[in-house]
Amino acid sequence: MIKNFILLCFILLVGVNTQWGQKLQAGFDKNEYKELMYISARTSALDTNYEKDFPPPARFQRVYRSAPIGLDNLWELWTDHKSTGVISLRGTTEKQESWLANFYAAMVPAKGKIQIGTNDTFTYTLADHPQAAVHVGWLLATAILSKEVLPQLQSQYQQGIHQFLIIGHSQGGAIAFLMNAYLQHLQKEGKLPQDLVFKTYCSAAPKPGNLYFAYEYEAMTQMGWAFNVVNAADWVPEVPMSIQTLNDFNPVNPFANFKDVIKKQKFPQNLVLKSVFNKLDKPTRKAQKNYEKYLGDMASKFIKKSIKGFEPPEYFHSNNYVRAGQTIVLLPDAAYYKKYPNDKTKIFRHHLHGPYLYLLDQQFKD
Repeated sequence: MIKNFILLCFILLVGVNTQWGQKLQAGFDKNEYKELMYISARTSALDTNYEKDFPPPARFQRVYRSAPIGLDNLWELWTDHKSTGVISLRGTTEKQESWLANFYAAMVPAKGKIQIGTNDTFTYTLADHPQAAVHVGWLLATAILSKEVLPQLQSQYQQGIHQFLIIGHSQGGAIAFLMNAYLQHLQKEGKLPQDLVFKTYCSAAPKPGNLYFAYEYEAMTQMGWAFNVVNAADWVPEVPMSIQTLNDFNPVNPFANFKDVIKKQKFPQNLVLKSVFNKLDKPTRKAQKNYEKYLGDMASKFIKKSIKGFEPPEYFHSNNYVRAGQTIVLLPDAAYYKKYPNDKTKIFRHHLHGPYLYLLDQQFKD
């Protein structure tokens, strides 16, 4: 009798757990990503003609949609009304200020402060390494969005939602990298509950920061808690353009004392080596300065017109952009290119939700 009673209690407990919530699991989950892409298509849609091509999500319902804020950024909150919430971040729109967020591509330290409005300073930590740096335009978007995301997250936590999926496609994916890092560092600092769980899918995302940011982001989310889903035919994950200079290496490297080694060489070998070294070193340094000048200093003037009270931060002198997170490559084949042929007049052909979902079903069979 006692054994039967214990067995009955166990069955009831399992039933309750199944009914009232599913615990997030580490690892890439095709169906989980697909469900999030259905949500993302609705977050990203500028009209119903886009979202109608995708079925509604089966598990989640939308409970909040922000107004466009900042650089035409927008986010939505979806939940299953049991245990799990979804933070869905919109990508680039047709508006000029949305594209400014992309073109404002200088780097800033991954830890610091940025004035995002009059008497409004955003203090952030995305990585602790002093050489870690991120894209300033997407950091600005993250800062502005976080003003809404945090109160909603805390409200949902009080209602029993203790785990969150983060999804962003395109620019939304870039912001998702930074939002995930920001939230997890708040948790690390004791400013968010320790039992909150975050799992992130950055879809069709451009490169969010430099190698030192990527190292920390991947260490923080490794073992299956953050993914970077890429269609290999899509050009967006290839930007921003990367420039690696000798300053982007770790302090201990074979180039650190190269000038001293050259000086010790006999004449005329020392002059020849110095000339070769300068021809290799100076072009990348000059290119980095030009990118910072035009995609930092000049772009910030337009940003100030869109966001009143914004003050450009000091830039980190690097453009060594790399991809981050565990990358899931969706590899096109001949059948894909027959359905989605290359066409230079349609630059977003391989970038939209449809091609990504097509490749997902082709590559990950149920």
